[in-house]
Amino acid sequence: MRWETVIGIEIHAELSTKSKIFCGCSTEFGEFPNSNTCPVCIGLPGALPVLNEEVIQLALKAGLALNCKVNFVNKMDRKNYFYPDLPKAYQISQFDLPILYDGYVEFEVDETVKKININRIHLEEDAGKLIHLGEYTCIDYNRGGVALIELVTEPELRSPREAFQFVKAIKSIFEYTEVSDCKMEQGSLRFDANISVREKGQKGLNTKVEIKNLNSFKEMQKALEKEEKRQIELYEFGEGDKIVQETRRWDSAKGRTVSMRGKEEAHDYRYFPEPDLRPIAISKKNVADLKKEIPELPSEKLERLQVQFNLNKKEVKTVVEDKKLSLLFEETVKKGASAEKVLNWIVGDLLRLMKTDEVKGDIPISATALAELINSIENGDISLKIGREIFEEMFATNKMARVIINERGLIQVSSKEELESIVEKIIENNPKSVADYNAGRKQAITYLMGQVMKETKGQANPRLTMQLLEREMKNQISP
Repeated sequence: MRWETVIGIEIHAELSTKSKIFCGCSTEFGEFPNSNTCPVCIGLPGALPVLNEEVIQLALKAGLALNCKVNFVNKMDRKNYFYPDLPKAYQISQFDLPILYDGYVEFEVDETVKKININRIHLEEDAGKLIHLGEYTCIDYNRGGVALIELVTEPELRSPREAFQFVKAIKSIFEYTEVSDCKMEQGSLRFDANISVREKGQKGLNTKVEIKNLNSFKEMQKALEKEEKRQIELYEFGEGDKIVQETRRWDSAKGRTVSMRGKEEAHDYRYFPEPDLRPIAISKKNVADLKKEIPELPSEKLERLQVQFNLNKKEVKTVVEDKKLSLLFEETVKKGASAEKVLNWIVGDLLRLMKTDEVKGDIPISATALAELINSIENGDISLKIGREIFEEMFATNKMARVIINERGLIQVSSKEELESIVEKIIENNPKSVADYNAGRKQAITYLMGQVMKETKGQANPRLTMQLLEREMKNQISP
């Protein structure tokens, strides 16, 4: 391959605070437009900001989990630009002294460990939200002033696939440390990507393009793949000068990136220290205390679960990447269910249903309910087939397995006497299958098993049924 892709990522994460960064307004999502506002967050003259201390603690926690160094004295700055969703005509952010810098994260890409360096993590306030209604545009300032951290990587990612896995890894770390809920559908986690291509071996960077409107991991990967292809084709045809430093957006409907606006070499944001806020002083004790609060991170949990339960790494990784799934897994195992069975149900049936129903909130099945279902199958109360039907109803209704089993009368038929009677009846009514079996066509017994299941509406104990069928078929063979 002649070309090498160079990608850098910027991630904005809303911090999990109940109030905004510089005022006491609520950060609750989905409230009536402009109801969570005050003179401070809508920039009325004379209103002064007061820094929310919890913001500092959460930002530090994120940085420590990402191996960042701490600027023990840092400051807020004014980033000056005019846009309707920014009521003060400036954003309070950080410029030359960010709270965190020089970190890194390690993650796996196709079973290869990749290390990406983090240039900085800085604090800033979020802007409002523009709502386009036909020819009118409305502004909701509820989001304005919500606390953000912005993470900026070095340009070290070398493929859209790597970028995809990197952002997933960051999301997992933020969720595990509880610094952000990372609800992308609510805008709690947003990211932009800078991408350029160059010939392999070239030291300098070529013209980069920033891509916005990336609202999911998969869409980000698609956008980067299309932009990568676009740039390579322009260079291949000698039209590399057509690649200009600009901001493009991803048009998922058309499957391409589209130019939004030109971007000069550097923005003139006229940064200067925020005069209404003092510099932020962080104590070494504060940092040392927070280090003790960092929980087990995804990479550590993946290694532990593999060793503890000897499970398939790929499947465990799928569960560990999502904090809610990993908690469901461990809590279900603690309630007595087999780790292997729990993993199979989560990776198979649960993820399938969550994808179909586009579940983005809480998982609609509890550890207690899942353990009860698995143990009911293991104990022979119900068959695996019926268990899957019950699981779907549990997912839809949030009912316990035992409740559904009792309501629908689904207890598995495990009485030897009852099954013997049914097996004898099925054999008597299917002489051809018996003859086929006696002639050496052993698969004939599978048909008979299906007939027993049909007779019992799928409630026959399969293991016992097969034993009885094999015994009775042998009895049918003439000595």
